[in-house]
Amino acid sequence: MDDIDRKIVKTLQKNARESLKSIAEITFLSSPAVSSRIEKLEREKIITGYHAAVDSRKLGYHITAFVSLEVPSADKMQFYADMKSIPNVLECNCVTGDYSMLVKVAFPSTMELDIFIGRLQKYGKTSTQIVFSTLVGPRDVDVMAELGEKE
Repeated sequence: MDDIDRKIVKTLQKNARESLKSIAEITFLSSPAVSSRIEKLEREKIITGYHAAVDSRKLGYHITAFVSLEVPSADKMQFYADMKSIPNVLECNCVTGDYSMLVKVAFPSTMELDIFIGRLQKYGKTSTQIVFSTLVGPRDVDVMAELGEKE
């Protein structure tokens, strides 16, 4: 990735709906050149997708939690399949430490969270932290950091 690719990625991180014309003006390239670079970034899996960020609370999901659990190696494939099939699972990470998995979930209520935790306990002991507030929300990697540029 060169400096122009970084500018393109940074622009799309801010607004995935930014027009090619606007990105072309920022990068001093033609629109077709920008389009070609974006296609290359997608092919190389640097850009992995585009999405709309939504406020889960406004959709009725008032409880966000992180659930840690130890999953035996023999059960990992089934565990991963289970997590992929549950829409309330926002992330599932294999981690180091006392637990092997860290699962981020969103539920409308603590009762539904409790039912989910009960389902997880077939894999082993769990530990749950309910989020009270999020001071720094999900954000993208700063692709300009390597260049020493900050916004």
